Amino acid sequence: MCQFMTYKVKEQAIKKNSLSQRRDAPAGGEWRQRKEERWRGQGKAQAREVEEDESCEQHGKEAVPRGTCQTMCPARELQDREVQNRLHRFEMLAGTERVRRPRGDPLRAVKEYTRPAAGKDSTNPTDLRPPAVLLKTVCYLIDDIAASPHLHPWTEVYSFVFDRLRGVKQDMIIQRVSGLNCMAILERTVRFLIYASYRLCGEPLWLYDPRINDTHLQESLSWLLDCYATETGPHPNQEEFQALGLLYNLGSARATQHIMELSGRLRTSPAITLALSINRAFLERNPVRMLRLARRLNFIQGCALHRHLVTCRRDLLLIYSHGYCSRNCRFPLDRLAQLLSLDTSLAAQLCQAYGVDVNQGNQLVFSKAAFTEPGKGKLHCKMYHNIVAEKQRELSVGNIIHGCV
Repeated sequence: MCQFMTYKVKEQAIKKNSLSQRRDAPAGGEWRQRKEERWRGQGKAQAREVEEDESCEQHGKEAVPRGTCQTMCPARELQDREVQNRLHRFEMLAGTERVRRPRGDPLRAVKEYTRPAAGKDSTNPTDLRPPAVLLKTVCYLIDDIAASPHLHPWTEVYSFVFDRLRGVKQDMIIQRVSGLNCMAILERTVRFLIYASYRLCGEPLWLYDPRINDTHLQESLSWLLDCYATETGPHPNQEEFQALGLLYNLGSARATQHIMELSGRLRTSPAITLALSINRAFLERNPVRMLRLARRLNFIQGCALHRHLVTCRRDLLLIYSHGYCSRNCRFPLDRLAQLLSLDTSLAAQLCQAYGVDVNQGNQLVFSKAAFTEPGKGKLHCKMYHNIVAEKQRELSVGNIIHGCV
């Protein structure tokens, strides 16, 4: 009986508690209102997060450093390099070259390229040159250094200009430079690197590394073509550099696709039409047609193409070694020299390098069995540059790099 009474008391207490909880609970409309308020609070919090992200982005854009240095070399760097005796002879003040610690000429010193290092502040505005000063620096490097007839050897000239152009590019990247000055700098950089690839072809690796030159040339060319695609026009030199990009990267599927995605007006321009024809001949392994078309190129276009000439002439000799392989067949040397765009003596040397026999009557005896690849170091590309060299004529280095042809 006592246990039954205890159970009843507990049951009544539970019911009382549940009733009180229901009485205190919000009505249906009130519950929905509270839930909507909670959702509104979450929405406001998300909106605040979006606003904060946008403000951070705007702050990031505003935080892009803008250079204030109005000289080609910041004063602090010039002073440090004087103390550390790291001035290049092209930057020394006249009359102090032979003293123990030469002084730098503020009108000739140019900011050098330095690798990014941990803890080093590379965004100090006083150490960065604005776009107008960067363009002025590039023009100085071309007119007073690269094109100077008094500075020798040209391998040292190239090394100096190449390093200082890397410094210009570094300042451009830090400041996110764009616009007309950016394109003007990149156009001159690309022309300089293309010209250097031709002029220094065959130099020892410790003086000129073609792979490093190629890497920086491809980067600058890619940046320039991207500027053409994203910046508002007009771009008067776009046709020239689109063609140079294809001629330099002859046979590249990526370069060909890029050209085919251009507007019809650009694709049908004379320079690009010629570049496409040469590229097609190269892909079809038609060296005779490719060399015939190459005669129509101007000098800087020839410089871009020149690195493919060895492969082209090698293919021609290989094809003829199979096509004219007969015991009684003779091919005139002077006719082959015309096809190769070489003089007779150079054509004979090239034939002998590939195992093609030249008899006493200047007749060629082709044999597919005798065709051999020349050993390393036996074939000097620079000897066979006449198809490009004859186009230079009276052109100065400055006019070539500035595009005044």
